[in-house]
Amino acid sequence: MKQRILQLVDSFNEGGSERQALELTRLLRDCGRYDVFLATLNHEGPLKGEAQSLMADIPTYQLTSFCNRNAALQLRRFVAYLRKNEIDLIQSHDFYTNIFGMTAGFFAGVPVRIASRRETNCMRSRAQLILQRIAYGLAQQVVANSDAVRVKLVAERVSKKRITVIHNGIAPSRVDASTSRNESLKQLALEAARGFRSLVTIVANMRHEVKDYPMFLRAAQLVKLSVPGTAFLIAGEGQLRPSIEALTEELGLRESVFFLGRCEKVSHLLNASDVCVLSSRAEGFSNSILEYMAAGCPVVATNVGGAAEAIVEGETGYLVDSGDYISMAKRLVGLIRNPDKAQAMGESGKLRVEQNFSLSSLLYKTEELYQTLLNASGRRSETVLTAADAIGPEALNRSTTQ
Repeated sequence: MKQRILQLVDSFNEGGSERQALELTRLLRDCGRYDVFLATLNHEGPLKGEAQSLMADIPTYQLTSFCNRNAALQLRRFVAYLRKNEIDLIQSHDFYTNIFGMTAGFFAGVPVRIASRRETNCMRSRAQLILQRIAYGLAQQVVANSDAVRVKLVAERVSKKRITVIHNGIAPSRVDASTSRNESLKQLALEAARGFRSLVTIVANMRHEVKDYPMFLRAAQLVKLSVPGTAFLIAGEGQLRPSIEALTEELGLRESVFFLGRCEKVSHLLNASDVCVLSSRAEGFSNSILEYMAAGCPVVATNVGGAAEAIVEGETGYLVDSGDYISMAKRLVGLIRNPDKAQAMGESGKLRVEQNFSLSSLLYKTEELYQTLLNASGRRSETVLTAADAIGPEALNRSTTQ
């Protein structure tokens, strides 16, 4: 009998947590070894169509607070759903789903409960931190997406034995454009960028100041002075966009910065790019960095969170201190002026992603964790044991790419 696995996501917004959760849901469904369920706290967002392509029935448990009558009603609904569908394992993927999902899983008697942590910074109120600690206490394991996040969890007094590190995975097909640069620019409606010799790209949301667009733009200003034929592509959306556009104007970059908004054609964007950047003040383990590297782009990123776990300094890119836009500009100028070196770094990065951050690795490590916890709970599955133990990650890699 197949184990019944449920993934709980906060929403279908275009974010790292949401995308990784949906990717994992797809992998678990397609491997055929589980009955897979998906639930959400908010059914809206750009990834809604992708979620519905995975499964038609996605129950929603809309919350406005953890401390009102609606929260109690939604919790009761979710507990009933978990019991009715005899869920064996529930995994939540961020702060809000951890609290809601682990609580519901506990009351429903779900044998295996797994929380997740994807960020090193935790800007929460005291009450929220208390709820988060309770949620971790109700989970048998907390999945961290980087060693940096694991260190943060240990500092917050989560037992090392209850933390499993599983890095993000990426499908190479997501960033494989296989077209000329000019064709990619045409697909992006960026024909105006053809007149520039080099293109520097950043992919980051504009919802949180932690992405530190001002650092990127100040670095861009210095790059522009050294290499005038450089343009900058910004892919992201959010409420901070007006202030970012205002700073672009203030720094005299209006003619060389292109705002793409939410970019669905990531493969074309990265195909057209010479160097890619991430200027965040804090991260867990960035999907953007993996996408850059998978597309064969050298990366210059701030040394925060798990960036150093992805980027090999001087081999696949460079790491600079958060806020140090001068060092970032120097690294960008060096790569722009030495395209052969940039290409070699890009090729090394692509190989590193293939070897260390594949979807097959994500699935294999997840199944290993699931198997261990399900067996400990008494929900033994010979099918899962055979798949994870006997064929290994190499065979899983073949099965997920067929």
